Amino acid sequence: MKRILLFVLTNLAVVVVLGIVANLLGVNRYLTANGLNLGALLGFALIMGFGGAFISLLISKPVAKWSAGVHIITGQEGADERWIVDTVRGFADKAGIGMPEVGIFEGEPNAFATGAFKNNALVAVSTGLLQGMTREEVEAVIGHEVAHVANGDMVTMALIQGVMNTFVVFLSRVIGYAVDSFLRRGDDRSSGPGIGYWISTIVLDIVLGFAAAIIVAWFSRQREFRADSGAARLLGRKQPMINALARLGGMVPGQLPQGLKAMGITSGVGKLFSTHPPIEERIAALQNAA
Repeated sequence: MKRILLFVLTNLAVVVVLGIVANLLGVNRYLTANGLNLGALLGFALIMGFGGAFISLLISKPVAKWSAGVHIITGQEGADERWIVDTVRGFADKAGIGMPEVGIFEGEPNAFATGAFKNNALVAVSTGLLQGMTREEVEAVIGHEVAHVANGDMVTMALIQGVMNTFVVFLSRVIGYAVDSFLRRGDDRSSGPGIGYWISTIVLDIVLGFAAAIIVAWFSRQREFRADSGAARLLGRKQPMINALARLGGMVPGQLPQGLKAMGITSGVGKLFSTHPPIEERIAALQNAA
């Protein structure tokens, strides 16, 4: 709950700072003269940017269950399921968080953690991961996912995405008004923004969206290094996590639904937009860690 409160306060602070900076730079006077209300624009940016990220965070767990086809287990199903649940419980107790829900989903090797609250999260592993790894390696992967939960990574990523969304919405419309004003010098603007505004806004939403995605992906990659080291701490040694990463490097990773890719154990996208660092870099970081 503290992280959710921090999420909301940070969102409001970003909007306030944008408003102050716009006033100091005279952007407010320019926008008002051209028929755009700064307060309304900031409110729109807040709703579109943070609102979407916040809703995605709140519904992340049920959506993950549905989209990945996760089957929740309690440990009563059999010896293997009991071992998985007990492993998650042991790591959760050690990390000082509430017991997450535990699930299994069909597919190639992968795993993920999600949920808006670290005391009510979900940790899920694929059948391909369970079949293709040793128990010690699976244990390391589970430790990695529990570390994500303990670090509050789901809230952190939603916060960063919300900040980026707000900047994209705000900047694209301010620049769009500037372009439209330049193209319509001397024209009557009483009818509202012209075609220059709409085209500029659409193009800038796309261009700035790509730039924002690069920034979000960079933060996600740093978070992966932290989760790897967190798994090593939970296990009490780093070799199992190194072995698990090396094993993953020789496998074809399972594809997670779009909204879960950042929360998986591995990802196979181009480097700038990749949510996960290369396996080799992650192994090297663990080997060099104290």
